[in-house]
Amino acid sequence: MKRAYVNTGRAIDSFLEMMSAERGASDNTLSAYRGDLEDWSGVLSAAKRDLLTVGTGSLESVLAGWAAKGLAPSTAARKLSSLKQFCLFMQTEGLREDNPAHSLRGPKQGRPLPKILSEADVDALFQKAEMDKTPKGIRFLCLLEILYAGGLRVTELVTLKKSAVGRRDGCLMIKGKGGRERLVPLTGAAQDAIALWLTVRAETLPKNTIAKDRAKAFLFPSASKHGHLTRERFAQMLKNNAREAGLNVAKISPHVLRHAFATHLLARGADLRSVQTLLGHADISTTQIYTHVLDERMRELVETKHPLAN
Repeated sequence: MKRAYVNTGRAIDSFLEMMSAERGASDNTLSAYRGDLEDWSGVLSAAKRDLLTVGTGSLESVLAGWAAKGLAPSTAARKLSSLKQFCLFMQTEGLREDNPAHSLRGPKQGRPLPKILSEADVDALFQKAEMDKTPKGIRFLCLLEILYAGGLRVTELVTLKKSAVGRRDGCLMIKGKGGRERLVPLTGAAQDAIALWLTVRAETLPKNTIAKDRAKAFLFPSASKHGHLTRERFAQMLKNNAREAGLNVAKISPHVLRHAFATHLLARGADLRSVQTLLGHADISTTQIYTHVLDERMRELVETKHPLAN
């Protein structure tokens, strides 16, 4: 039997509560789901349709409209995945008897190669970062060293607890996606950067007592509502550093540095399983994309440098 009618907004809220409570979805994942579902709802509302009652045909029309506007196939596929999980939730919870998204197929998409940086680009980032001796500069260098030394996801980086550092084995214990934990060894340079940062960290703690209490547990404290440096702020800092280093800002992001970590390790002879473990990938097929990057670089090298290439 169907439940009493609820509006779409309340249904989305209930779905996100379930994803958080039962599946342990992170704040970032929940935010992505909400954005996707609100996009679906917004387009349908403009056509006087509602997610609680819409049919498969209308959903297909939305996908077709997005494709006509040039929405990337990967983005459309993600939005469809969010919708399918929401529709299954509605059916399970008795908000509707059918699942209008069950038979929908997303657009075909090739697997894009990740953006990468050369080792020279990474060196330029570090050389510029090392020039700033202020507490904020020391903080940024520490963030950069940890990110490139361990290939962390940006959320894993900014949410590091102060208690996570200082292990005798020189490693960080990272809690990644799905609550999976992994040990990430740090380079000597990263350990030195952390030690230097800890000597000035107190100077960056919020002055407000409530904010300070919220922030003191984090390695990179902030007056933000979460108590730690935000992903957005770090990304902005990284782009500023790249601009000052004379690099193409469009090529730089925290995730691109994670890609650089992986490709540079593989290029220097690391085995794929070890890189998978360091990155925290559940499936090695996710890590294999980096071997494709190296294959592509080798092909370009032959085509441009071989004496018979032309």
